[in-house]
Amino acid sequence: MEANIMLIILLAISVIGKADSVSIAVAVLLIIKLLHVDKYAFPILSNSGTFWALVLLIAAILIPIASGSINSIKIKSNLTSWIGIIALVLSFITTYLSGVGLRYLTADGHGDVMPALILGSVVAAALLKGVPVGPFITSGILALVVKVFHKS
Repeated sequence: MEANIMLIILLAISVIGKADSVSIAVAVLLIIKLLHVDKYAFPILSNSGTFWALVLLIAAILIPIASGSINSIKIKSNLTSWIGIIALVLSFITTYLSGVGLRYLTADGHGDVMPALILGSVVAAALLKGVPVGPFITSGILALVVKVFHKS
C-alpha cells in the first residue's frame, strides 16, 4: 500500500508540474500494480526496460540522419566546429558518467539512493520543466557552454 501512495504522490507532483513523460510512466506503473500483474511485469521492465527505452530514444534522436535531413557534409562541419567538438566531449563524459552511475546503482549495490534520484528527476521535471533523459542533459550543458562563449 505504501508503494501505491508514493506512486500517487509522484503522479500528483508530475501532473501539477506538467511533466507528461513522468506522469505517464508513473501512471503505467500504478496501473500495473493495481491490476496485480506487477509480479510479471516489473521483472521484465527491470531487466530490459532501460535497454529498450534507450533503443527507442536513440532511434528518435537518429531520425534526422535516417530521414536524410542531416547529411555527411553537415556532420563533418559540425564535428569540426568548436560547438561540435564540445558536444562530442560532453557526450563522451556524460555517457561515461552514466555507465559509472549505472554500475554504482546495480553492480556496486547502491540502489538505496534511487529514491533521491527519482525524486530529484520528478521535481526537476515538474517544477523546472526539465526532461529526465540523459542525452538531453548533454545538450543542456552544451547550450550553457555555447551561451557563455557565444553571446548573440
